[in-house]
Amino acid sequence: MSGDANGGSDHFGDALIARVRELGHPLCVGLDPHLDRIPPPFRAGTMAPAAPATADAVEAFCRAVVDRVAGRVAAVKPQVAFFEQLGWPGMRALERVVAHARGAGLLVVLDAKRGDIGSTAAGYAQAYLAADAPLAVDAMTLNPYLGLESLAPFAQAAQQCGRGFFVLAKTSNPGSGELQDLEVGGVPIYERVAASLAPLAGRLAGPATGWSSLGIVAGATWPAQHEALRARLPRALFLVPGYGAQGASADDALRGFVSGPKGLEGGLVSSSRALLFPPDGEGGDRARWEASLDEALARSTAELAQAVARSGAR
Repeated sequence: MSGDANGGSDHFGDALIARVRELGHPLCVGLDPHLDRIPPPFRAGTMAPAAPATADAVEAFCRAVVDRVAGRVAAVKPQVAFFEQLGWPGMRALERVVAHARGAGLLVVLDAKRGDIGSTAAGYAQAYLAADAPLAVDAMTLNPYLGLESLAPFAQAAQQCGRGFFVLAKTSNPGSGELQDLEVGGVPIYERVAASLAPLAGRLAGPATGWSSLGIVAGATWPAQHEALRARLPRALFLVPGYGAQGASADDALRGFVSGPKGLEGGLVSSSRALLFPPDGEGGDRARWEASLDEALARSTAELAQAVARSGAR
């Protein structure tokens, strides 16, 4: 793994778990720069997607978030759609934000949900996970519905370059059950996806912790399903959206985590809007926004740390 975020490890799973153990919580900050919610100190011009100043404003805002959270969380998760909508200036902003975050010692998980086959999948892997990737991140999210062959280039990058990836399994959105909960032979599709990943997860296990560089996305809004997913993938990382603004509790978010040497562990819990746009920070100056973000971050990390420490009672 290249860059400064890996903490000396050449294995994403080992690096992530080491960082989470050190911090005592698994919070990951989502970088979702909704244009209509960018705080006033960072806004420029009309903030329309095609406006010349918008991408620079988004970059400045995301860099400021990175500066506030560096050293306090293990990872950040930029959502690529918010940058793609700005055209090439947005992708340039994403590249700079990612480099800034990795330079600050943060792991970067790109929320891109890519999924394709053959040379197209290889192109995505080259873009983000290869050793010489032009927009290098530590891990990214993938859609598995073109079959396991679509994951092969990403698995190769994970093995060769110390990267990781998270495969969609049971997502946090309300409509996820329309397809993911359909039963095939009495087993829901999300469980079948998890079961199909087990051999690859084993091959990508870390030498230091045993945790795989392959993970799955498991929404905190569906905590009851986490136990079945963990049974299928005992050492795969979970990326857990839905904590915070979507209403899931810390205990819900950690349902699929397991006891480790420092408490519950097993992945990352992502929160975006509740941290980036705290109500007390909207409409104020930069100092007020920073103080509000700091307070929201402290509250979330404390909640998750308390839930992690309760592992002995589970």
